[in-house]
Amino acid sequence: MKRWMPWGWAAIVGLLYSLITLLSWRRLTVNSWDNAIFEQAVKAYSRFEAPIVPVKGPGYNILGDHWSPIDALLAPLYWLFPYGQTLLVAQALLIAISVVPVTKLAVDRLGDRLGWTIAIMYGLAFGFGGAVVVDFHEVAFAVPILAMAGVAFVERRYNAAIAWSLALLLVKEDMGVTVAAVGVALFLAGERRRGLIVAVTGVVALVLVVWVLIPAFNTGGGYDYTGNLGGDAGVIETLLTEADRKILTLVLTLGITGFAALWSPWAVVAAPTFLWRFLGSVDYYWGTEWHYSVVIMPIVFVAMIDALERRPRLEFPAVVLGAAIGGYMLAGGPVVKLLEPETWDESPRRAAMQEAIATVPEDAVVETDIGVLKYLTGSHDDVYWIGTIGDVVPDYIVFDRGVTGQDPVEHGAEHGADYEVVFDRDGYVVARKVG
Repeated sequence: MKRWMPWGWAAIVGLLYSLITLLSWRRLTVNSWDNAIFEQAVKAYSRFEAPIVPVKGPGYNILGDHWSPIDALLAPLYWLFPYGQTLLVAQALLIAISVVPVTKLAVDRLGDRLGWTIAIMYGLAFGFGGAVVVDFHEVAFAVPILAMAGVAFVERRYNAAIAWSLALLLVKEDMGVTVAAVGVALFLAGERRRGLIVAVTGVVALVLVVWVLIPAFNTGGGYDYTGNLGGDAGVIETLLTEADRKILTLVLTLGITGFAALWSPWAVVAAPTFLWRFLGSVDYYWGTEWHYSVVIMPIVFVAMIDALERRPRLEFPAVVLGAAIGGYMLAGGPVVKLLEPETWDESPRRAAMQEAIATVPEDAVVETDIGVLKYLTGSHDDVYWIGTIGDVVPDYIVFDRGVTGQDPVEHGAEHGADYEVVFDRDGYVVARKVG
């Protein structure tokens, strides 16, 4: 029975996060355009096609945006459930999978009482709730990988730690620096030769991906996010911008481990993620919101377990402080909001949106806004966002007036074509090209 308890806790975590994200979808919560992007990519992979994502632009190959070929692993799941919600549940399950090795490590190394306390703290960590409320992102794959790599590191199974870490190179281009940091952790643990090899491998992989592979698939022949580091202000000025917010993010992230994570060499693996976020010119990177903290959660909690095993005297203050900060972050968060009746309410406009989408033939070329985008990509292949459609002339235009504030007929004239309204209800408007 005991051996199955980590799987039971993982199942509960997966259910909680699946509910949060599916209920958000049901309420028609507008988060970003990302779920639509990833669904188009996974849909293409499921057909054994290149991952062309019209949402990003005509003929846009997503591998020219971010290097995330690991998304192809979702194709079999999409064969069975060809819906946008499939990606949402997959993300929740990836987080849940990471709970198993972290829980087993905590209980094995620290005993039942302390181990399970940390396991519960981990499963409810703010980085996970922040990720699932903003829909699917490819970095969800890094969560179980980092958990397995970290556990192997603590257990001194260094070959396994290296193997798992190398898998990160398929998740996203910035993971090359994370792999390099794994090399640093190995070096600090006394594995100097292997540590140096892994560190160099991570740096070489980063250079290869950012300067060779991504440009090869990018329509502009480059990497679109180079300017995000420092931006127009410069690296130092960007680093100091909203320094208080960045420091708070750092304190809260390490604080959920009672700062015990700092006593483990594995904690260095989190450094690259903090660094690029705080050097980035996009203010979404700087706080605890969104999905940017999700990859750090397995790192700091594994580091916490490692540190407490090394220094038992830290156990009480670390767990008390970590639980207090974790509880503070949990209050008002998406898990707690499951207790609020309105969380379970369906949007009163949902039927109107579904009827609007049903008005559009499945083989039509569609232009839409962010309010409808992720709900169209499952049933329609040629879906474009209003800001990236380029010279493509859509057969249909679907707008949520509450989002765009635009008239689809007037907007259609910008394409040099005439459109007529064929559906208009509860703010959703569908216009069809005439002639």
